[in-house]
Amino acid sequence: MTVYDVLAYLSSGMTIEEILSDFPDLVRGDVLACLAFAADRERHILAVPA
Repeated sequence: MTVYDVLAYLSSGMTIEEILSDFPDLVRGDVLACLAFAADRERHILAVPA
């Protein structure tokens, strides 16, 4: 399971609870870490000077 996979499931409308139910090896903190990673990546992309 990759960060991309988790974000794709969320963006398709799955809830965190549905993801956790479908993938029992994941815990809520894993999904939240994916969101934090994406937010941090966006912040870095936006912070690059032109």
